[in-house]
Order: sequence, then C-alpha cells, then structure tokens
Amino acid sequence: MAGETQTVSEYIVHHLTNLTYGKLPAGYERYDGSIVADGGAWVMAHGGDEAAAMGFNAVHVDSMVWSLGLGIFFCWFFHRMAKRASTGVPTGALNAVEMIVGFIDKTVRDTFHGRNPMIAPLALTIFVWVFLMNLMDLVPVDLVPHTLALLGVEYQKIVPSTDPNITFGLSIGVLLLILYYSIKVKGFGFARELAMNPFNHWLLIPVNLFMEVVGLLAKPFSLALRLFGNMYAGEMIFILIAALFSAGVMWMVPAGLLQIGWAIFHILVITLQAFIFMVLTIVYLSMAHEDH
Repeated sequence: MAGETQTVSEYIVHHLTNLTYGKLPAGYERYDGSIVADGGAWVMAHGGDEAAAMGFNAVHVDSMVWSLGLGIFFCWFFHRMAKRASTGVPTGALNAVEMIVGFIDKTVRDTFHGRNPMIAPLALTIFVWVFLMNLMDLVPVDLVPHTLALLGVEYQKIVPSTDPNITFGLSIGVLLLILYYSIKVKGFGFARELAMNPFNHWLLIPVNLFMEVVGLLAKPFSLALRLFGNMYAGEMIFILIAALFSAGVMWMVPAGLLQIGWAIFHILVITLQAFIFMVLTIVYLSMAHEDH
C-alpha cells in the first residue's frame, strides 16, 4: 500500500520507476543538492529525472536481474525435468513440462514450413521465458519493493516485460535471426525480393525498398510494443487498485475483490501475450525460409 507520506501520484510514479545505474554528467545537481564532480559519476539514479540525465548508458538493473534470473530458472528447471523423463507415465511438474513441449512442437509443425532444428527450441525458450516474465505481474505490487526497501533498495520493478528495453531486446534478437536466415536461405534472392516487390520494375526499386524495409522493421516494433503495451497496462491497473487500499477502510473489500478479479483475468493475458510473441516469431522465421 501507499505510504502515508505519499500521494497517489507519487505512489504510482515510484512503482513505475526502474532501479537504474548509470553515469550522471559533470555539474548535474542531484536530489540532495550535491553537484556531480568533473568527469561525471556512476551511481544509482534517484528518481526518473536522474535516470533520464544518464542517457543511453543507463542500465535498468532490476529488469536485467529479474529477466536473467527467470531465464536461468527456466533452463535449470527444464534441464532437471529432462533428466527425470522416462518411458513411464509422467506426473506432476514433468507432466506439465511434457504438455508444454508437445504443444509447442505441434505449433511449430503447423506454422513453420521450412527445415530448421533450431526453431522448436527457440519457440520453447521464447514462450516459457516471456511467460515467466509476464507471470511476475501476479506478485502483489508492494511485496517485493517494500521488502527490498528494508535493505536500502529504493526502486524495484519486478516485471521485465513492462520495460520496453527488455521487449525491444527480444524483438531485435528476432529481427537479427530473420535477416540471418533470409540471407542464408535466399542469398542474393533476398536483395532482389526487397528491390523488386511488390512492383516488379526497375524504375520502382526505391519505392519497393522503402515499403519492404518499413515492413521488415515493423515486425520487431510490433512484437516489442504489443508485449510491452499489454503488460504495462496490466501492471498499471494493479497499481491503481493497490492505491485504493489507502483510500480508507470502506475501500478494503472492493479493492481486494478487484485485485482478485483482475488477477484471474490477467492470467489469460499473460499466457496469450507469450503465445502471440512465440507464434509471430515462428511465422516471421518461416517467411525468412521461403525461397521463391
């Protein structure tokens, strides 16, 4: 819940601020009135203004730690389940993992029309990793930030997919794979595809290049913004509902019911966004493997 000294606006801004590490420029006046010395200073940002002043070199520490931690957990857990796999009837967690693997394998077979043994593992990694990052949205919004605040960590966003840096990082990785396989499979045909589609005439090559390049770049943008927008909106609603708890005793029960209702609905959003990101990645890579 929001602290007694915080307004609702301050509470929301605080929960939407990343734990940021970066270099403040020389001469910058910090929140406590101190002036950054010559040569700048690498520090943890205090608030959004300091994070913005750090510029491109700033790192969202919380997003990096949570996303990498969840990725390591995914690898460890699936490796452990793979070692337990046998010809017998699976139970418990092993059964759930086999269902996920079977579902993704079927999706890849139905969607991907090329021959590439890396696509299925890639699809599995994307789906489970994005799902785990989205799943952090169901953790009570005050639990982790307030716990870490006792240890001196002032800001903490635990849902990596609400950070556009994370979603764009994933989508740029997909774009690089699209370019790699387009060149590997099509060779010079990829350049001809960009230059001669949709109008097959050399006079219209500039128009074709513009349209094809825009369409190519739109793929990672749509992947990143769709995931970020949906998860950011969901997190914002959780924060707004949590802020109701500070409005008085009469709002306790309605706020609690709203939290439960939105959490149940959000389970569908969490899973759907991971599925969409995975399927679109498979579709884009399938298109990259099509050599006309």
